[in-house]
Amino acid sequence: MAEHRSMQRAALLDAARSLLSEGGTEALTFPALAEKTGLARSSVYEYFRSRAAVVEELCAVDFPVWAAEVSAAMSAADSPEAKVEAYVRRQLALVGDRRHRAVVAISASELDAGAREKIRAAHGGLVALIVEALAEMGHAQPRMAAMMLQGIVDAAVRRIELGVAEEPAVITEAAVDMALRGVQG
Repeated sequence: MAEHRSMQRAALLDAARSLLSEGGTEALTFPALAEKTGLARSSVYEYFRSRAAVVEELCAVDFPVWAAEVSAAMSAADSPEAKVEAYVRRQLALVGDRRHRAVVAISASELDAGAREKIRAAHGGLVALIVEALAEMGHAQPRMAAMMLQGIVDAAVRRIELGVAEEPAVITEAAVDMALRGVQG
């Protein structure tokens, strides 16, 4: 029975990712989750009490996976500068992943304070990965520099998501260049 519930929960989360990445937050409804999974709408409520609960669970499941991928890319780098580059490149490479598109859609939505705090905490964990490399590079305030670096990544993510002007590779190169050299370009 527990295994069946776990599989159903995973199916609901997968359906939520699809709905969010394809149609944004408006698409994430319990009737749509029920339809995508073949469950009765009342059954969806047995797993999640609200849309915010679905969002919180997605963050709890997906953010650690991304952080592990970014951390692995940084671990393979052999200098602080290469770690910064890996941090930026890996995050931007994840933009096409539907888990990422789902959370981008989530972050644009109206969430309760608990869900917003979980997203902030997860992002904080991601930013914490780069603080040490920035300290090794000589930044007097590596935590602040890490937050600003994440701002560059976030801006590049939004630019890639827009899909209007430059190719993702061009945006990635510009973000890496700005992260390593600032606006002197």
